[in-house]
Amino acid sequence: MELLPKNIRARIPQLYTTEHLSDPTAQVKFFAPWNHWTWFVTEFDGEDTLFGWVSGDFPEWGYFSLSELEGVHGPFGLTVERDVMFKPGKMSVVQEHPNSV
Repeated sequence: MELLPKNIRARIPQLYTTEHLSDPTAQVKFFAPWNHWTWFVTEFDGEDTLFGWVSGDFPEWGYFSLSELEGVHGPFGLTVERDVMFKPGKMSVVQEHPNSV
């Protein structure tokens, strides 16, 4: 699966363009199917650097890279996936229920 196809890349705001918003929009959701880690993207530099909410052992806002996500491998050859059913939504909702959106 292509994690970030062109049509999705095009709709993600550039880095730093939503930092003034109190409740930015999560544009895309990635997840590791073998554990509880989930990444919600709010900004993208257009090449490799993403910014958003990382829900893992210690949920936090931060930068992560597309190439890192593509390189993660879990048991039985599992890889990070994009949630194809995810609809962009406000981060306030995502942060309340990160595993149910």
